[in-house]
Order: sequence, then structure tokens, then C-alpha cells
Amino acid sequence: MTDATTPARASGPDLAGLTNVAAWLDAPFADLTVRPAPVTAPGPHELLVRARAVAVNPVDVVKQTTGDLMYRWLPAPAVLGEDVAGDVVAVGSAVTRFAVGDRVVALAVGVEKGEEHAPGGGFQQLVLVREALAAPVPEGTAFEEAVVLPLAVSTAASALFQGGQLGLRHPVGAGPAPTGGAREVVVVWGGTTSVGSAAIQLAVAAGYDVVATASPANHERLRALGASRLFDYRDAGVVVDVVAALHGRRVAGVLAIGTGSAGPCVTIAARTGAPRVSMASPSVSFGGVPRRPGLSLGLVRTVVALGSRTAAVMVRSRLRGVRATFVWGSSLMHDEVGPMLWAGYLPAALAEGRFVPAPRAEVVGHGLEHVQAALDRLGEGVSATKLVVTL
Repeated sequence: MTDATTPARASGPDLAGLTNVAAWLDAPFADLTVRPAPVTAPGPHELLVRARAVAVNPVDVVKQTTGDLMYRWLPAPAVLGEDVAGDVVAVGSAVTRFAVGDRVVALAVGVEKGEEHAPGGGFQQLVLVREALAAPVPEGTAFEEAVVLPLAVSTAASALFQGGQLGLRHPVGAGPAPTGGAREVVVVWGGTTSVGSAAIQLAVAAGYDVVATASPANHERLRALGASRLFDYRDAGVVVDVVAALHGRRVAGVLAIGTGSAGPCVTIAARTGAPRVSMASPSVSFGGVPRRPGLSLGLVRTVVALGSRTAAVMVRSRLRGVRATFVWGSSLMHDEVGPMLWAGYLPAALAEGRFVPAPRAEVVGHGLEHVQAALDRLGEGVSATKLVVTL
């Protein structure tokens, strides 16, 4: 894809001798196919990264199982994948933060609208990424640990800090924050998810008190990440309990993560006076949709349920005076939150251990041929785990 925004590549580095392979989605609903892919020189503000680990995300499953119903701008054949960690093998002419040989973790945005889809997809050996969406991987941190971060931390930061979302103060330069009961509260529903684990740490770094939901088995882990109060999301009275715990506190916002989380989060916001809810997950799961060509009954039912439940949540939020908006994780590449996170906060926070990759990584296999197995596992559902493939 070439347009006015595509970086010039005529003066790029010499890539002679490099070869590349990718896990291609050759047609809607098909299994990924590992085959050769072109090697593309980085533009002025890009890095070419030899991937050592990649991770899978629900958006990859959604694209593969819904065909052109979702991500209509992404034609087949395409290279999916957003989470990449590896070694820099070439840098663009204007790159200042990285050099060849550096270990980096990065958000690959090849699946996004207007991007170069093939060279920027994450499921390949040589991936083009933006310098502005990359951070150094500290010595002592394995690539498979670091790769749980990119889309999750980007989604969490977009939800917490973008003006159109919760609009919270940033962790960089936030200044001294109040302590104890004087601190404003952020509620994170779905704390054990990769987005939730990142959101807890970012909100605490910005000076907020975090109340989160999770299964009891994960409460101690989330306390270690900084959450002060934990509630079991499966408890029938969880909304009442959360509201009671927040009585008299100022709630800055609520982040809803996970299928079905929007409804209870809108209720919590309305009852505590929180002005906004940021929604990081659709109202229904696509995990049960059969992956086959055509409009299956399961897909039709899922799409109808998605529309009706989303509409119900939006109407309910308006009636209760709560602003509820969906967040798009990669949208930070277009605003100030991207550089704040990837250049201003993460490099030092990761190096100093103030921000840790979470949840735990589970390596599904070694080699791009295992990406499909990871996607299949993710579609069946996982908890408190990020599925990773090493390369």
C-alpha cells in the first residue's frame, strides 16, 4: 500500500542477505500459512525488528473468524499480529532512540487502517515498527516476557489518559499525589487481563488509588501490581460491594474490560458519581463463532447480540449521565499519549522495575507455524495468561 503517508524508502539501509517469512492469512476464515514475505527497508522514523517473540490478541481471532465483517480495510492476504519483541536489524534515517542490535518491544500497527499491511504485521520474522511505538527491553527480561505488553499497555494508556476517554493525568510529570483516602479512585473491572494488569500499574503510577475486580485466586498478584482493594467479579453482589467501598471517595473513572463488563461498570459509575466509563471489550464474545466461510447462524447471532447489547449499554449510560466510550488500543499513535507512554514512561519504568510485564506468558510453541495453535487456544478462552510464540 502506498499513499502520501508512506515513508520514503529509497535511501534506506542495505538489507542485502536478509530473508523473511510470515504467517499469512491468505483468505478469510482460513488457517494461517507460513511462507516467504518481502523484506522492506524502514522509513525515516521506523525500525526493522527481527522478532524473537510474538503474542496473540482477541482482535486477531476476530479478524480470522469474521472475514471481512470486521477490519474491512484489511484485505487478504494479510499478516496479522500486534505484539512484537526482538532485535533491531535496521533503523531509518531519522531514528534517534535506537540502534542496530538493541533489544526492543513494540506495537506493530500493520493491521490498522492506512498502514502498510504486509510489512507492519507482527506475525513474521522481520517486522517494520514505528520508533514512537517501541521501548527498550531491559537486560534480564526475556523477549517472551516483554511481548505481553504492546497492545495491552497501549489500550490501557489510551483508556486512562486520552481526552476522549477517562482523561486522567499522566504518570510522567504527574507530581506528588495525595495519599491514603484523599486519592482519587480508578475502578478497573477485569484486572487479571493483560489490559487490566497494565491499567492498574499505569493508574497507580499516575497517583490514583485502584479498585479492581478479579477471581480470588488472582487477588494477591494484583495487589502486588498496586491495586488497593479487590472484589470477585463473579459475586452476585459485587456491584453493591464496590459502590459501598467507594462511598465518600471521588471516582475519576471506570475501565471496563471483558465480555459483559460494560453494564456493571456503568452502574458503578452512576452510583459513585464517576463521569466516564472506558470500554475495552465488546459486549459479546466471538470465541464461539465457527471459523468457516459464509454467514453462519452463530456469526449472525453474535453480530445481532453485539448490536443490541451495545445499544442497550449506550442508552443506559446516557440516561444515567455517564459518558461511555469504546477505546481503540492503537489510537495513541495519533496523539500525545503514544510518545508519553512509549518514550516518556515505559523505558525508565521497565528498566527500574516500576512497571512489570503482566500477566504471565505461556509459550505455545517455537516458530511461526505455532501461531495458529495460539489463536485457536485464545478463541477457546484463557485466564490471567498471555499466549506467546517464540521465534
